[in-house]
Amino acid sequence: MANPRIVMTLAGVFLAGIGTGMLGMRYGLHEQIHRVVAPIEAPANQEAVLERFRTELKLSSEQTEKLASVLADYQHYYQAVQGQIEEMRLRDQIDDLRATGKNKILEILTADQRAKFEKMTGLDPAAPVAPK
Repeated sequence: MANPRIVMTLAGVFLAGIGTGMLGMRYGLHEQIHRVVAPIEAPANQEAVLERFRTELKLSSEQTEKLASVLADYQHYYQAVQGQIEEMRLRDQIDDLRATGKNKILEILTADQRAKFEKMTGLDPAAPVAPK
């Protein structure tokens, strides 16, 4: 059977992590992680923009059709890129959260415990994760 002190220490660390996570989510972290970012919208009326270009630039019907196609393609591309940017922001926040948790655990451990913790979790002891 495992040493009861080790089991109790790990249980304490686990419970402290749960408590820290609960408090963090309760007092503001939840809003940061799950905040709704209003998407940047395309011009209010794409047809109005197209009509303005057609009139002011004196575009032929063929040019107007091509311009409409380019504007539509750009709008789809822009929305896709915006979604990827939001995913990257969330990924960065999750990485920061993990790094903070790991650093808090490492702060309460002795050097020997840190080495064992690193082996148990498969983390590189020479490179502790630091929040950004």
